[in-house]
Amino acid sequence: MTRFRILLAVAALSLAGAPALQAQTKKTTTTTKKTTARKPVVKKPVAKPATTTKTTVKTTVPVVPVLPPLTADIASAALHEALTTSITKAVAEASAPDGFNANADIRLATPPEAELVSTTLRTLRLGALVDNFEVALNHAAEAASAEAKPIFVNAIQNITFNDALSLLTSREPDAATLYLNEKTSPQLVAAFTPIMQASLEKAGATKLYAEMVARYNKIPLVTKLDPSLTTYATQQTVNGLFSLMAAEEGRIRLNPAARTSELLSRTFGRSK
Repeated sequence: MTRFRILLAVAALSLAGAPALQAQTKKTTTTTKKTTARKPVVKKPVAKPATTTKTTVKTTVPVVPVLPPLTADIASAALHEALTTSITKAVAEASAPDGFNANADIRLATPPEAELVSTTLRTLRLGALVDNFEVALNHAAEAASAEAKPIFVNAIQNITFNDALSLLTSREPDAATLYLNEKTSPQLVAAFTPIMQASLEKAGATKLYAEMVARYNKIPLVTKLDPSLTTYATQQTVNGLFSLMAAEEGRIRLNPAARTSELLSRTFGRSK
């Protein structure tokens, strides 16, 4: 009996100490976890692929103007305008100071029938008289040219181009000027003669020429010479104006910058 009570006491004590033992065990077995600080993760920038810039070249297609059909009437109008422009430029150039005298292409020399007079007088040391005459002759041509425009313009306006299309598209740079010269030269010379005669007298060319001829005619055994000068001077001045006109017409045909109007641009600018 006594043994049994001892066993009960031991059992009771075991049950009483169990929670404490369990708590102690839990305390013992509790593990303190260390928290390891994580290093910040540095993200490396991802390299972006190189961007290729594409350059787009726009091709501009030139706009070709549509030109109206080239008719005989349009061609005739263009020729009239080209000639009027040409004579305007020619008169301005010829009538400028030394416009004839300093231009070797159109300068007037002693008349051919008086070449022997000129040569003889120079031999006699009278060359200064010949030189003065030629200068006066060219100054007279310059002064007369200043009044030539209305005469030429009237001739241009009244002319009829029988084959305007052919003249306009001609490869000859002075085709229209040659046509005008051929058709109107006698009328132009006749209308220009009074102007030239007055200019010769004013410039002193008539007097100097008469003096040259008079001195020559005094030489024994020479053929006497008529001192008339007007016909020669008039024709040569008209020829000089036509020469300058031809040069300007050539510029209009060959150089777009010389085509000073829409009509000239769209007619003379056509491909041949």
